[in-house]
Amino acid sequence: MKPAPKLSDSEEELFLKTAPITGRRKTPVGTTGALRVTLSDGKLTHDAQFQTIDVYKPVFHGAEGTVEKNFRDTYKFNIAAYRLGTLIGIGNMIPMSVEREVEGKTGSMTWWLDNIWMSEAERRDNEIKPPASQFWVDQLNIVRVFDQLIYNTDRNQGNLLISPEWKVYLIDHTRAFRTTVAMQPKNPLPNRVDYKMLKALRQLTLGQLNEKLGGYLRPEEISAILGRRDIIVRHFDNQIKQNGEDAVLTGLPRKTPEAVLP
Repeated sequence: MKPAPKLSDSEEELFLKTAPITGRRKTPVGTTGALRVTLSDGKLTHDAQFQTIDVYKPVFHGAEGTVEKNFRDTYKFNIAAYRLGTLIGIGNMIPMSVEREVEGKTGSMTWWLDNIWMSEAERRDNEIKPPASQFWVDQLNIVRVFDQLIYNTDRNQGNLLISPEWKVYLIDHTRAFRTTVAMQPKNPLPNRVDYKMLKALRQLTLGQLNEKLGGYLRPEEISAILGRRDIIVRHFDNQIKQNGEDAVLTGLPRKTPEAVLP
């Protein structure tokens, strides 16, 4: 499929919500019964992922013997993840996702990413080394911070996608947004963070989250975001206090040396 022409956010949202479905097939991976659908409005033809999963279990027993109370696995979290990503400046790493009803079933319609080279799982299976660049490391740090912010319990190497330019994209967030106000120990916070992301995290308010996410998250899920945000900000404040901003914040504008007159 040819890459889609660049659309504005409002155009992309309208397309996902209204373009007729002209084809569909099951996705080869994943456990949520997602469909890959082809949308066409007569001018543009492009694929999207449609997920309708919306499960709640008082007690959930995972395959690895884990037990989780008040378990939710829902398409609504795909939409919430994209919207939260835009609030903290990483919306370009998460494909747009909107709510849509198809044949009586409501789910998330998510833009299908063009120009994907491989998943992180494929990269590791094929022993392809990533570039020794700060850009690559900075992206992975953003992923780690974001997954802690949304308490994503299902980040795996199959839902981290990589473009030929080594840009990382995050997909499939149906098992995120837990109400736990803590960090997940399996993937601890990094020691460095993008300075714009940290600034945006500091500025998040309950009003913002209610406005953007209220239709998709419960009040306790929204308040947990802010609780985890506070933990994240304290972590990086401590890192800055110990090591200085230049050692912790990435993406800072370069400082022009002051000219010294003889």
